[in-house]
Amino acid sequence: MREFNYSLLSDVRWDNEIVSLIAQIHEYKGRQELYLRQKPVELERLVELAKIQSTESSNKIEGIVTTSVRIKELIAEKTTPKNRDEKEIVGYRDVLSLIHERYEYIPITSSVILQLHRDLYKYAGRTIGGKFKNTQNHISAKTGDGKEYVLFTPLKPYETPGAIESICENYNRAVDTGIVDVLLLIPVFIKDFLCIHPFNDGNGRMSRLLTTLLLYQSGYVVGRYISLEHIIEKTKETYYDVLQDTSEGWHEGENDYSAFVKYLLGIVLAAYKDFEDRVNLFSEKLSSYDLVKRAATKKIGDFTKSEILELCPGIRSSSVEAALKKLVEEGYLTRTGQARSTRYALAKESPKEKKKRPKK
Repeated sequence: MREFNYSLLSDVRWDNEIVSLIAQIHEYKGRQELYLRQKPVELERLVELAKIQSTESSNKIEGIVTTSVRIKELIAEKTTPKNRDEKEIVGYRDVLSLIHERYEYIPITSSVILQLHRDLYKYAGRTIGGKFKNTQNHISAKTGDGKEYVLFTPLKPYETPGAIESICENYNRAVDTGIVDVLLLIPVFIKDFLCIHPFNDGNGRMSRLLTTLLLYQSGYVVGRYISLEHIIEKTKETYYDVLQDTSEGWHEGENDYSAFVKYLLGIVLAAYKDFEDRVNLFSEKLSSYDLVKRAATKKIGDFTKSEILELCPGIRSSSVEAALKKLVEEGYLTRTGQARSTRYALAKESPKEKKKRPKK
C-alpha cells in the first residue's frame, strides 16, 4: 500500500511561484484581523452569501442542483427538502455550518471524517453515509461520443481505512512539529484524500469541506466570507485537469503535487483579494448608487447584476437595479441583452471624456 510521510515535504524545493503564493497569502492573513474588526455588520452579510454560494457550488460541481430560490430557502431553513438532491444539499449545509461554528474543536481523525460524511447523508436516506467504500471505485471521464474511460484507480476498499488513518496521523504530526508550512500541507493532504477516494459517493464534497476546515484551523478564515467552492466551480475544468496531472505515479509515491498546490493556493489568494475588495467598498459611507458605481469600476469585462450584488451584499436587489439603470442612462455603463441575459460593461468613453471631446 502507498505510504505517507509528510515530514519529507520539508526537503522538497518548491518553485518560485509556490513560494510567492505562500508569501502573498501570509501577507493577506496578516491584514485579516484588522478587516474583521472594521465592519462586523457588513461582514455578517458576506458570511450569509458565502454559505449559500459554498453549498450551491460544491453540490453543483457534482451535478446536485436546485433552483436559486430554493437554495436560499434551504440554507435559511425556511423550507424542507423536496427530493434527493435537496436532501443532500441540506446535509452539506449542516456540515458546513458545523465547521463554521466549531472548527477549533474538530480533530482531524479517521473517525471524525466518517462522522462528517455520515452527517452529509443524514437526510438522504442512503446507507453509505459514515462508511468507507465497500466496492472498488474509479475516477472516470467521458469522450466526446459519450464513452466512459478510467482516469485513475484509487486505493482498494481494504486499503482505505488504514490510508485515511495514516494521512490524518501524518498531517497532525507535521502540524505539531511545524516542520512544513500548513499552506503546503493542506493541498497535499487533500490531494491524497482524493486519490484514496475513501467513499462510495461524496468524495469531492468531503474534500472541499475538509479544505475549509483545515484552513480555518490554521487561521485562514477567508472562506467564511468568500466562498472557496464558488471559485473552484468557476474554474472546475482547470480543477479536473490538475487533479489528473498530479495523480500520475501517486500509487508509487512518485507523483508531483506542485500543480495542485498552485491551484489550491491560487483559490485561497483569489478569495483574499476578493475579500479585501469587498471590505474596501464598506470603508466609506456611500449611497447605493455610489457603491454600485465603485463596484462596477472593479469589474473587468462585462458583468451581471448578480455579480454586483455579490460585491455589495448589504444593498437590496432593487437598489442595485436602479443604480445600474441610472449609470446606463448617464453613459458610464453599457447594457446588452434582456431579462436574465442582461449584462453590463464600463463604457469605453466616460461622460466627462465625451464632454471634453471637441465638436466637429
